[in-house]
Amino acid sequence: MSEPLLALKHISKSFPGVKALDDIDFSVQKGEVVGLLGENGAGKSTLMKIISGVYTPDSGDIFWQDKKIKLKSIMDAQEKGIAIIFQELNNCPNLSALENLFLGHEIRTSANFVDFRAMKKKAKEIFSYLDVQIPLEKPVGKLSVALQQMIEIGKALLANAKLIIMDEPTSSLTDKEVQKLFQIVKELKERGIAVIFISHKLEEVFIITDRIVVLRDGKHVGELKTSAATQDELVALMVGREMHSFFSKRTKEASDETILKIENFSGPPYIRGVSFYLRKGEILGLAGLIGAGRTELALLMIGAEQKTSGNMVLHGKEIDVRSPWQAIQHGIAYLSEDRKMKSLVLQMPVRANITMAIHSAVTGTLGMLDRKKELEVTNSFIRLLDIKTSGPEQTVNNLSGGNQQKVVLAKWLATKPSILILDEPTRGIDVHAKAEVHKIITDLADKGTSIILISSELPEIVALSDRVVVMHEGQVKSVLEKKDISQENIMSTVFSA
Repeated sequence: MSEPLLALKHISKSFPGVKALDDIDFSVQKGEVVGLLGENGAGKSTLMKIISGVYTPDSGDIFWQDKKIKLKSIMDAQEKGIAIIFQELNNCPNLSALENLFLGHEIRTSANFVDFRAMKKKAKEIFSYLDVQIPLEKPVGKLSVALQQMIEIGKALLANAKLIIMDEPTSSLTDKEVQKLFQIVKELKERGIAVIFISHKLEEVFIITDRIVVLRDGKHVGELKTSAATQDELVALMVGREMHSFFSKRTKEASDETILKIENFSGPPYIRGVSFYLRKGEILGLAGLIGAGRTELALLMIGAEQKTSGNMVLHGKEIDVRSPWQAIQHGIAYLSEDRKMKSLVLQMPVRANITMAIHSAVTGTLGMLDRKKELEVTNSFIRLLDIKTSGPEQTVNNLSGGNQQKVVLAKWLATKPSILILDEPTRGIDVHAKAEVHKIITDLADKGTSIILISSELPEIVALSDRVVVMHEGQVKSVLEKKDISQENIMSTVFSA
């Protein structure tokens, strides 16, 4: 085998109280796609930040094209041909697509003015190669996540990157967009560009990678040739033991009692005439491609957006929910798909995050927060959901993704909801944390909580749902009973719409 494009030898990195990487060896060949797997907290992000120049290792050596180097910054890494596309896209939402593409690398005239004509010409060449249509003058914040991601890939191509790191690149993409991304990765590989592909979606890793490296607790615990690997082997490496099932099984069936009816709901931006019912203790899946209207429907139900028509009947009585606070008062809680932006205050402690929606329940007689009550509630949920934390005062930002998600669940469970709407509850968390969240969901349903589950992962919908509402372009296209729930039936419904 030829000398690797990139080689890391004996890399270690520590932060206060945590050894993030412990004597790691890692390499990637020219034109190779390497999958990097591991649970949240395994060290993947730290390793990628070292490769991309964000962090400097405490010890160990980095070799680039067989030469020992030191990476002092992201710009230094970019100049050598290393680009990273973060899961949380690193763009300026108020700037145009064109300005974001060339940010820091603007083409200039001989008089040192920005040459927009030359930049537009080059941008069209880049996006033509990627086979995407992007409105160059439109603010990036108004583009879809998929198009924003294509701009980030365009930046890497513009900088003549020899290695591109993709961190959870498919987490917000539709199946069609994922296939497009995979085609681009294959074309990059054919051009000799190496890709490090980080994902929690094992089925995607098997499709797109040549080799898989697994980290656990900051250590390199194994690597496998993708064509010879099995899912069970990978999971065992990631979690340190075999996991026979990713999904928890229900121990009870949903009640026949209808707890909620949605009748002819319509509202912005494109929800039209949606009707369905929800039973006590039922897990009702909402399936469909991204853009089908599932999240938009949830926002109408909790009053975050105002419906233009339709009725909501709860426990046999019509209710009018005009705000999320009113939804909470009616026992309806909504866990957002974006936990960091819309569900958590990252710099606040676990205690404050868990109790922020129930201040009235933890307030003393003089209107002051009762710290003892706060701690009682917080500690009860830390135990109930097995939240891995140093204690109630630990800052949420320092928790793993899976434990952050458990804090969000705790916050809404503290409101004692009868209906819990879960929007992408396992997005961006590792396989072990995902299994734990699945168990929490099934346990809640078994105890009588009614759950509406929105997920873009069809295996999750199929395994957990008692019934599935299939949506397309803001409308209900089909409702599948338990015996008819399968990935094939869901997708055939979507594509026949």
